[in-house]
Amino acid sequence: MQVMKWSVIALAVAAGTSQLAFASAQSESNGFVEDSSLNVLSRSVYFNRDWRNGPGGNDDGKAEEWGLGFIGTFESGFTQGTVGFGVDAIGLLGLKLDSGKGRAGTGLFPTGSDGRSQDDYSEAGGAVKLRVSNTVLKYGTQFTALPVLSTDDSRLLPQTAEGFLLTSNEIAGLELHAGHFTAMNAQDQTGRDSYDAGILKSIDVVGGTYSFTDNLAASLYYSDNEDIAKKYYGNLNYNFDIAEGQNLGFDFNIYRTKYDKQYTGTGSSENNTIWSLSSTYGIGAHAFTVAYQKSSGDTSYDYDIGDGGGSIWLANSIQRSDFNAKDEKSAQLRYDLDFAEYGVPGLQFMARYVKGWGMDTGNANQDKEWERNLQVTYTLQDGPAKDLMLRVRQATYRADDGYQGGKIDEVRLIAEYPLSIL
Repeated sequence: MQVMKWSVIALAVAAGTSQLAFASAQSESNGFVEDSSLNVLSRSVYFNRDWRNGPGGNDDGKAEEWGLGFIGTFESGFTQGTVGFGVDAIGLLGLKLDSGKGRAGTGLFPTGSDGRSQDDYSEAGGAVKLRVSNTVLKYGTQFTALPVLSTDDSRLLPQTAEGFLLTSNEIAGLELHAGHFTAMNAQDQTGRDSYDAGILKSIDVVGGTYSFTDNLAASLYYSDNEDIAKKYYGNLNYNFDIAEGQNLGFDFNIYRTKYDKQYTGTGSSENNTIWSLSSTYGIGAHAFTVAYQKSSGDTSYDYDIGDGGGSIWLANSIQRSDFNAKDEKSAQLRYDLDFAEYGVPGLQFMARYVKGWGMDTGNANQDKEWERNLQVTYTLQDGPAKDLMLRVRQATYRADDGYQGGKIDEVRLIAEYPLSIL
């Protein structure tokens, strides 16, 4: 904790050399009602996962379901004055469109004791908030997007977390966070603290991001997940133009985790360090990315242990695998194409390949894994269905001796339509 404390102070001192206090957001408040917004995102997801060698999923080694979800978010404005007050609310509804006892298990829906997915499920939550100047304190149910506490949104409905989160932007270029959370809800469940039988007791997080320039930014975060792990995270991101229509970017991420003995079950704590470095070269409509990632220490890098299913901000965390096993090394090649420059705005294509090797799983026959992803996304630019997003995601995964399911083919069809009501 001492390291993080002094790192954050150093960032604040550095930021102090630039201008302090841009315009206060609270002083510009129009009022509780006037600044309110209500949005609903409708999402349709078809999910098909085929374990080609049959060890996972159901009796036939397949899981295939289709659902429709609604994610409603209300955000009030803040009352006027030195201290502004407001409320936020979240409403989630998932509907099963197609499934069956032999096809359940995609993670889209809650599953009953009979092995069948529920026809529908829902969740609602609220939060109160106050703002002073450019600092907001929120308590209640919320989505989080911090590298050490990130709620997952990879299925029909997102995870939610419950607790306090302080976000401060008092210094230009510096954003600070501090939080305390006591519950995490799963994506496919409805009850409070439904994630993994309530594995989360409490988690404290602190950290921030500082933009030195428009091209260079750094982040440092720390979390203490009670009886589970203490985690440090660092990021350095640098982008610059090298010629007209050409740019180059570098992104470095690192986690250092100490798992408590209560979690490891071995009677002693265990450590893991995992880092990734990626570089992207963009030229016109094209982007080429290479990345390398390495895990080392006593064990693998664990996440989704009460800190959210998205708390793995690493280059090689992709659709099926995260390439985060003990001692694993992995490399990625990726290509992106934006068709806007060819007269089709809204159409995008992505292909990537990641290979991992040298992992220590305790099985001498489990040494390698690889994954290939293909993705096509199209967002309507005008007309009555403007902003409708259609996405196809395909993954092919192969690993030695049945590791993580061995041979898996996966297809996801996603349609999202955002509706702004207020």
